[in-house]
Amino acid sequence: MQDALDPADLPGVIPVFPLDTVLLPPRGLLPLNIFEPRYLNMIDDAMASDRMIGMVQTKRGGDPERPALADVGGAGRITSFAETQDGRYLVTLTGVCRFRLGEELPALTPYRRVRADFTPFACDLSLQEGSRFDRAVLLETLKRYLNGRNMDIDWAAAAEAPMEALVNSLSMALPLSAPEKQALLEAVTLAERAETLNILLKIDTAGEDGDTPSALQ
Repeated sequence: MQDALDPADLPGVIPVFPLDTVLLPPRGLLPLNIFEPRYLNMIDDAMASDRMIGMVQTKRGGDPERPALADVGGAGRITSFAETQDGRYLVTLTGVCRFRLGEELPALTPYRRVRADFTPFACDLSLQEGSRFDRAVLLETLKRYLNGRNMDIDWAAAAEAPMEALVNSLSMALPLSAPEKQALLEAVTLAERAETLNILLKIDTAGEDGDTPSALQ
């Protein structure tokens, strides 16, 4: 499947992998260790077709075995695949475009499938500029957040990375809550995602001092 240039080029129905606190933004790289039989089946079917899978969080409601799905997910293409000796699949999804979940299809497969509307996120199909948001502001907030958790990153790489790669990698890797991850996913533009990330890190840092708890908790 070649790179899509328009939402109409993307499949109208995709399999979904519900996984909380996991976010797949456009051009993000998500490694997955697949071992559950229904998701092994999902990977087999995806590899035989367009290699597209939707990552989506859950929300309150539904059966514990079949929880309700969030309204927005991130679709990615399988760009790396390996099988281990014990039958697991090690795959990497590269984010293509976010989508709004539509109707869930009848259970003809052991995994879940939904109609996907990519139109609201057509901007994902091209690189986005984050120049509207000050990198230095984000890095300063990030430093305070990481210091409070005895964590560190490669600051030289963070200073030089393209803004989209920086914001998306932080959004994916930082130990944020499921609602916080969803807020980052649903931020329409890269600049909005950077601003949302900066606000969330400030709120989480302030909450540790007993000041302002996160409104997303």
